[in-house]
Amino acid sequence: MNTLKISFYNVLRKPLSALLTIVMLVLGTALVSVLLQVGTSLDEGFRKNIKGIDMVVGAKGSPLGLILSAVYQIDNPTGNISRREAQELSRHRLIENTIELSFGDSYKGRRIVGTSHDYPALYEMELSEGRLWEETFEATLGAQVANEFGLKVGDTFFSAHGSDVEAELHDDHPFTVTGIFEPSGTVIDRLLLTDQRSVWELHPPAPGDTLVEHNREITAMLVMFKNKMGILTLPRYVNKETSMQAALPAIEINRLFELFGLGIAALRVVAIVIMVLGGISIFVSMLNALKERAYEMAIIRSMGAMRRQVFGMIITEAVILGIIGYIFGMLLAHAGLYTLSQTAGDEFGIAIDPWHIMTEELWLSGGIVLLCIIAAIVPAVKTVRMDVSKVLSSYAQ
Repeated sequence: MNTLKISFYNVLRKPLSALLTIVMLVLGTALVSVLLQVGTSLDEGFRKNIKGIDMVVGAKGSPLGLILSAVYQIDNPTGNISRREAQELSRHRLIENTIELSFGDSYKGRRIVGTSHDYPALYEMELSEGRLWEETFEATLGAQVANEFGLKVGDTFFSAHGSDVEAELHDDHPFTVTGIFEPSGTVIDRLLLTDQRSVWELHPPAPGDTLVEHNREITAMLVMFKNKMGILTLPRYVNKETSMQAALPAIEINRLFELFGLGIAALRVVAIVIMVLGGISIFVSMLNALKERAYEMAIIRSMGAMRRQVFGMIITEAVILGIIGYIFGMLLAHAGLYTLSQTAGDEFGIAIDPWHIMTEELWLSGGIVLLCIIAAIVPAVKTVRMDVSKVLSSYAQ
């Protein structure tokens, strides 16, 4: 007796019931898969971008907002700070290095950041062509920006005030592209880097103010400590003794992920409930079909099929439904991830590989198959325990 062939036939005999079960398993599988992939990619992406940054200093306001604007470049800055005060802080005995950031302008919605060469060095950026900026109004572009707008070395462009795509252009100061970075999966992929003087000259000081650089303002400063003592003392010192605000990226991102974690956990529960409903559907479907298939099973038994063969056939039906649900669920999930990866990369600089299969997703297949087997055990036991002669005689009458 070909158990697998008969099991396939029995699944196809009840297409609507099988389809309902498969749909629930597909939705549950897809949701769990997407949550696993997105959660892991977000965690890796966020932590990759705070690499080596111990503290961020900026204008007073929301600490999380400061981290999102200065590190991830996905929020508006809380304001500007005095460069002189920031440089005084940078000479503190517990600080190893600092990187100043000045921004406020953009090119077609992509942020232009005035900084030093230490900034791309922090992320170990490599050039695919050209060189780093050296003079005022020279810019080195992230790979995503260059690809998005078709810019290449030697091209010129004008910046716009703010981050609005329709903002007014500074058409009296053209930037020249001197280099393009290799793709890195970091925030720099979405930025245009230039010298701080370029940003300052686009926004001349008010009448009576001096042009001396240390009297200018910057948006934020990334800080690297010499040792762990800096974490214990410097944030409190900055927040209480200066007009600036200090935020620790590791702490703020952990808080952010606590909020994400609640949402992801809730969705994960929903996914598990959907899959359990799929298992219940298998149980109810097979139990309801038991009476209809009693005569068929009795005939099979009378033709020499052993109890374990009949039991195996019913379990195989459930496994077939589980495998189909898992395969189509994975296809749906990764097709959705392909679409999501475009938005995640464009807006947040988070790299999601839509075709990467995680180990947890492979374990998920075993969980789904096990769920289906458990759901089919009771109908299978009832089937093999039925009185064959009694069933045949009742149909003969």
